[in-house]
Amino acid sequence: MDTTQRSDQQRSADRRRRELLEAADRVVLRDGPQASMNAIAAEAGITKPILYRHFGDKGGLYAALAKRHTDALLDSLRAALDAPAERRERVEATLDTYLAAIEARPQVYRFLMHPAEGGQVGEQGFDVGKHSAPLLRRMGEELGQVIEERLDLGPGSQLLARVWGHGIVGMMYAAGDWWLGERPCPRAELVRSLADLLWGRLAAAGDKVGGPGF
Repeated sequence: MDTTQRSDQQRSADRRRRELLEAADRVVLRDGPQASMNAIAAEAGITKPILYRHFGDKGGLYAALAKRHTDALLDSLRAALDAPAERRERVEATLDTYLAAIEARPQVYRFLMHPAEGGQVGEQGFDVGKHSAPLLRRMGEELGQVIEERLDLGPGSQLLARVWGHGIVGMMYAAGDWWLGERPCPRAELVRSLADLLWGRLAAAGDKVGGPGF
């Protein structure tokens, strides 16, 4: 098999994988945490064994969906951090970007971050609860890297940036999860309150010399 043929086959496989993930997304938007392999295979117009062939098992499909949505969210958060605005405005914009994302697609959020209702895992849904922690850790590491690149935190800055990154992500997740379930206040009010909580040390820290600024 020559290189051109292998490349064509890889492009075809990648395209088919994207199509299957898009079908899975449609089911998740409809069913949330109760999305099942049977429903996704039916939506894609294929049999379940073919779906397994592409993703291995439910965990493999979940991981692919999680990466797809986490990549998109991280891109949006980076764009908010890079916007030409004052630091306080960018902090609020970043918090708002996260909250707006979970508000816009609550079923996707619940699929990614909550186990199937009533503990019905097995064939009826995805055991997603055990997978949510790695997603939060990835976001925490990414944010910690951004903070370390942009802020002068003094001695031990790398560790402190990771502490801040994971702490901020944990705060956003816990506050956002509570807010999405109860809607006790407008999103803008929650954003301002969370920014107030963060602002003391973020306001005091200087930009890192040679960095892109925060």
